[in-house]
Amino acid sequence: MSAERVYAVMRRLVLEADDRKQRVADALGMSFSRGRALRALVERPVRMSELAKHLVMDKPYTTVVVDDLERRGLVVREQDPDDRRAKLVTLTEAGRVAAATATEILTAPPTELTRLSPEDLDLLDKILGKL
Repeated sequence: MSAERVYAVMRRLVLEADDRKQRVADALGMSFSRGRALRALVERPVRMSELAKHLVMDKPYTTVVVDDLERRGLVVREQDPDDRRAKLVTLTEAGRVAAATATEILTAPPTELTRLSPEDLDLLDKILGKL
């Protein structure tokens, strides 16, 4: 089997077999980019400018995204105590639940992997560990 064929199988398995972005959007009732924003806030509150950079969005669109998340009760915006000109975005409890839902969907193994035997999974793990 060639490297191209192996890569084609891996790409299909990860990117094409299960549209996880759409599943996240459907589960959360919002665009995938808004779910990404929630997941970016799980570890700690983040400045708006830092969030824009992390999401690779321009600042005005990041404001649109955060405005929407705030209207939904998923985030709050507060003044940064270290810089009164900056705003920190923090998840609410509902935002944490939504972020956890997105993470659960995105990190669940594809069905095809769960059907492999423990021996095959062990072998695949060893092979992938070499990469």
